[in-house]
Amino acid sequence: MDALGRVTAEPIFAEVSMPNYHASAMDGIAVKASSTYSAHEKNPLKLRRGTDFQVIDTGDPIPEQFDAVIMIENVHMIDEDTYEIIEPASPWQHIRQIGEDVVAGELILPAHHVLRPVDLGAMLAGGVVEVPVISRPKAAIIPTGTELVYPKKKIERGEIPEFNGTVFASYLQTWGAEPVYKGIVEDNYVKIKEAVLEAVETSDFVLMNAGSSAGSEDFTVHVIQELGEVMMHGVATRPGKPVVIGQVKGKPVIGLPGYPVSAYLALEWFARPLVYKYLGLSEPVRTNIKATLGRRVVSVMGAEDFVRMTIGAVRGKFIANPLTRAAGVTMSMVRADGLLRIPTTSLGYEQGEEVDIELYRPLEQIENTMVFAGSHDMTLDLLATAIHKAAPDRFMSSAHVGSMGGILAIRKGEAHAAGVHLFDENTGEYNIPFVNQYLRDVPYVLVNLVYRQQGWIVPSGNPLGIQKIEDLKRDGLTYINRQRGAGTRLLFDYLLKQAGMKPEDVYGYNREDFSHLSVAAAVAGGTADCGLGILSAAKAFQLGFVPVAEERYDLLMTREFYESEAGQLLLSVMTSERFRRQVEDLGGYSCRDTGKVVYES
Repeated sequence: MDALGRVTAEPIFAEVSMPNYHASAMDGIAVKASSTYSAHEKNPLKLRRGTDFQVIDTGDPIPEQFDAVIMIENVHMIDEDTYEIIEPASPWQHIRQIGEDVVAGELILPAHHVLRPVDLGAMLAGGVVEVPVISRPKAAIIPTGTELVYPKKKIERGEIPEFNGTVFASYLQTWGAEPVYKGIVEDNYVKIKEAVLEAVETSDFVLMNAGSSAGSEDFTVHVIQELGEVMMHGVATRPGKPVVIGQVKGKPVIGLPGYPVSAYLALEWFARPLVYKYLGLSEPVRTNIKATLGRRVVSVMGAEDFVRMTIGAVRGKFIANPLTRAAGVTMSMVRADGLLRIPTTSLGYEQGEEVDIELYRPLEQIENTMVFAGSHDMTLDLLATAIHKAAPDRFMSSAHVGSMGGILAIRKGEAHAAGVHLFDENTGEYNIPFVNQYLRDVPYVLVNLVYRQQGWIVPSGNPLGIQKIEDLKRDGLTYINRQRGAGTRLLFDYLLKQAGMKPEDVYGYNREDFSHLSVAAAVAGGTADCGLGILSAAKAFQLGFVPVAEERYDLLMTREFYESEAGQLLLSVMTSERFRRQVEDLGGYSCRDTGKVVYES
């Protein structure tokens, strides 16, 4: 078992044959084939025990005087010593001959072969009980940073949990290396230098994390320069630019960026090839697909852009939507289904363009992923989990493009369902007027998901006493808004109009974010005093909440999807008691009409 996943250092040859004797392949009787040729259903042949046959079990050696086995199902027992057959046997039927599986001296496995479970069986069958393997390359991991602390439940202000080292070690193990975690080293030139010197003595290559840029406490490049040679500093990629590659005492030393996404991508670009080269293996190649962009993806010329994407299949074509581009957002890697590369000479791609995507997940999972677009709501995460639990082969991805963006995605055939909560101030209705305007020629169904409380998200205790929209006119108060096309943005604009206010009356009106959680995070982080959002987002950050309105949040879908197997699965999950209970436990939600068709065309 210790050999599983290891790489053979040399060709492996069989020491013995398997089987090393002529063995019965069936339960039955051993016979001499030539003595059975007269057997026929009109001329049954009687056989005498000892002279004409011998009872035999699977795996038993074949007696020398016999050369065939007749299955016990094809034998009629007259008495204990007399059997009768009505079909002749052919020579060597149902007999495993010497070396049928493995012949002594036969090549079982070549050198530089990754050992699989079936390979272990073949080697043992061939008498190989020890196998020479290539040593796993040892990779030292040195996280640097005075602000770093070992992961714990409570993180103080100014502390950052060191988790990149765990991710590096896990990737390295997956690729076949042996990670050696050296522990956190503070931003001290001498201590970092000592750590590198110790690491190159005991490892095959060294990974330094953080300190690879050009800041006042970024010592990586200077340490490598003093101890050895810097071969490269900086790559034309986004993210992942501040990479240092060098050597100390003949050992590769790689300085990786501190931001997680940058670090993980750079680790794959530069450390993975090193591991496979040590092992004498070719690097695995991921599957690439053509996908249609559900949203515009912009870039800046001069660096190759790597954008994390969510992907699903809608009406026979793959739809891809970008995740956040920030280099420090670890969750964008967790949620990513694939990676879009934008060349250095490109300014990006427009919505609807077909692009190449490198997959992170198996293709069959992508093909079974429901694509949701539209307004963000925390219940969508619960819904995705519930769908996968109900049908393990089904998945769900969601792109937060606002309610209007969701309606347009349905119209273009780029989503299965869209979350919408658009208030029409002329009719006082939610969603229906907008959907009718944009989906005149598309048969659709509008199904209620929840009713939810919208209100002012404020710091705990509401220290500024914000109660109504007029309070946002105060000097020194900072607001954070939602993006254009979001239902929450339309509600805020309606409240402004009702109060006789203008956008310029609110400091921060033009500062936009794409989800309720992002708005709550801004208030919790002190960069905003207030934002309009849902109660569950405020509760998630232990913030204050001042109710403003209850709104209806619906799921818009084509009739084709609604009537499909996937659509009915979605409906059954939504209306389950377990899902309703989980939603209402979040706070600020009512499931009184969940699953109800509120309108259809």
